[in-house]
Amino acid sequence: MSRKITIHKYEGNTQYSVHVIDSYGKEHHLGYYSVFKMAEIEARAKEIWNNEVKPKEDLLGNAIKECIQSDIDRGVEPSLD
Repeated sequence: MSRKITIHKYEGNTQYSVHVIDSYGKEHHLGYYSVFKMAEIEARAKEIWNNEVKPKEDLLGNAIKECIQSDIDRGVEPSLD
């Protein structure tokens, strides 16, 4: 995943919504700006990117997902009972 800054302005709105996406795909909302200062946004994005933390892997969730997919691949109706 790549790092990214996205700036959206919805039709009819007077403010811009600014989001930063880190290298793990987590989205951080920086806020709403009526006039945005790119230097300020870049500084806040760099701060987020410098303090990225790898998300913990959900081992149990992944194991359940693999079991369900295994059932689907074998043609068995998945059951969580």
